[in-house]
Amino acid sequence: MDGRAKANFELTQTRLALLKTLLQEKGFGSANGGRIPPRKNGSRVPLSYAQERLWFIEHLEGARGLYNMQAGLRLTGELDEAALCDSLGELVRRHEVLRTRFVVDGREAVQVIEPWRGVELPVEELSGLDHDEREGAVKQWARLEGEQGFDLATGPLLRTRLLRLSEREHVLLVTMHHIVSDGWSMGIFFRELGELYGARRRGAEARLAELPIQYADFALWQREWLGSGVLEEQLGYWRKQLQGAAGVLELPFDRPRRALPSHRGGKQRLRIGKELTARLRELSRSAGATLFMTVLAALQVLLYRYSGQSDIAVGTPVANRQRAEVEGLMGFFVNTLVMRTEVNGAESFRELLGRVREVCLGAYAHQDMPFEKLVAELQPERSLTHTPLFQVMMQLQSGAVAQWEMAGLQQRSLEVGSGSAKFDLDIHLREDENGIVGVVGYKEELFEAATVTRLRQHFVHLLESIVANPDKRVGELQMLSVDEREQLLHEWNDTAVEYQAQCLHEQFAE
Repeated sequence: MDGRAKANFELTQTRLALLKTLLQEKGFGSANGGRIPPRKNGSRVPLSYAQERLWFIEHLEGARGLYNMQAGLRLTGELDEAALCDSLGELVRRHEVLRTRFVVDGREAVQVIEPWRGVELPVEELSGLDHDEREGAVKQWARLEGEQGFDLATGPLLRTRLLRLSEREHVLLVTMHHIVSDGWSMGIFFRELGELYGARRRGAEARLAELPIQYADFALWQREWLGSGVLEEQLGYWRKQLQGAAGVLELPFDRPRRALPSHRGGKQRLRIGKELTARLRELSRSAGATLFMTVLAALQVLLYRYSGQSDIAVGTPVANRQRAEVEGLMGFFVNTLVMRTEVNGAESFRELLGRVREVCLGAYAHQDMPFEKLVAELQPERSLTHTPLFQVMMQLQSGAVAQWEMAGLQQRSLEVGSGSAKFDLDIHLREDENGIVGVVGYKEELFEAATVTRLRQHFVHLLESIVANPDKRVGELQMLSVDEREQLLHEWNDTAVEYQAQCLHEQFAE
């Protein structure tokens, strides 16, 4: 092999490795275990590991809507309400998990799949209100739907409601419990809803491929597969990786943790500009890392500087759909990985990024370990005041938000949310053609809004300092604004006073 061919081969191998890493970041991979078989009729169906922990938390804390997943669509045009209701019913027929409830059978919870009986679509008439009253009513309905809990034992765990604002304007609210859904599932839901609705409007059959298995088949298979020795191999890695972890990250909160947290949450938007994002991508490529790894390393530096702790653990979700037969299924598949890094202020950011890269690659290679099972096996100190193993979550998604077509209708997403927070900080970012955009969620019982505003600004300043000189020591990277540095170095140190010929005790008395 000549020099040029060898260089091209090495470049191709590097690209393939990077592509594999990108796929692993999203929860894809070449997991072993063969195809998942359909279960036999009459099989007793346990909960998946993810469902089991959520079921436990719900019974411990009560049905408060904390684990509700909600989406809203504004639909403009001539809406066929009957076709929409039929389409929703077909989705529930097609995906068994949407008609599943969870009951105690003996000493454990099991899944009970109800026969399909169609669905109802409640309609709220708001057309008689003026514009401001209508918009207020839409927000109120969205808040009520998001905050209303579900009864896991009785179901159903899907709730829909249609708000009629006028003859040609409607809002569709969809709420599901997280135990039957995840972010990927919401995408499946609206994509298939659009196809089903369009087919009914045309009087045709929807061209949706039959599902090879259902979520209950996955839950049954997951228990058997992980019990075949896979679990022990994965657990060995995580035991070593998380041994001696700090457990709790103590940031400079505005208020102390409560014994019984309220989980009230706030959100603030975060934007990383196009030029800065391009420079972060360039740095990532030069380090053989992904953009996610670089942003994660920067966040860990920020948390290190804020907390004074060097042992920094951040959680991140992966889709956990490593087999082709589950890609089109609705259900709670998403898994959480713990990215733990020891941050050293004397090392350069580039050196830190190299170690973060290795941490991420190790985590992706062992992502089959259910987070819920990991917590049960490691048995960290448990408390209602904080989540186990990490308290800060970060995710970075690529591409624009998916848009689903509804025949004859213009649609746009409605910003919804129940105002709750599961983590101290939850940073949800998306990369698009304009840079990186997202939101920073936070617990209002811990942080004032002004504190989170400063934290957002410091994060962006830190990223700017990193791309300007990635070989600078982590402890010397700049995260303060020009005004903050001026205030710190000059205003707060401007304490000189004119000398007065007085004794010390006289000055003290004065």
